[in-house]
Amino acid sequence: MSDVLVRAARPAEFAALGELTVAAYQADGLLGHDAGESYAAELRAAAHRAEHAELLVAVADSGAPIGTVTIVRAGTPYTEIARDGEVEFRMLAVAADARGRGVGAALTQAVLDRARALAARRVVLCSLESMTTAHRLYARLGFRRLPERDWEPVPGVTLLAYSLEL
Repeated sequence: MSDVLVRAARPAEFAALGELTVAAYQADGLLGHDAGESYAAELRAAAHRAEHAELLVAVADSGAPIGTVTIVRAGTPYTEIARDGEVEFRMLAVAADARGRGVGAALTQAVLDRARALAARRVVLCSLESMTTAHRLYARLGFRRLPERDWEPVPGVTLLAYSLEL
């Protein structure tokens, strides 16, 4: 999409990106489980993510943040399923008023580009079963299910694993 730029997030944007992430997850009803409140705090902690991972932002022509994603290397604090030679991405979020404009695809492509630059052999991610719009995007980009790495961060909340060979 021509009016979206994806780049490294800047410290002055961290608070807004945390709020954007929480709002996106709330809009999709993804924080209704028992751990929802504590996960909202984790989503809001963009500055902490930027210290321990790579935080990207998608901005519109106006410069306003309209999406974000966290790139995680295996063995780092935000790793959920990444193993050696893999890059994981987490907390992909697009502002409600920017959905349907290719922002999620642009962020995911930036993750793939970064993974290639890091000489990763695979990109992995986890997603709730209810995130069907995201699943369609991942399938369109070539991701495949990785069911042997599905897991439950809390009882009753199953995360589905996906991977893309680079």
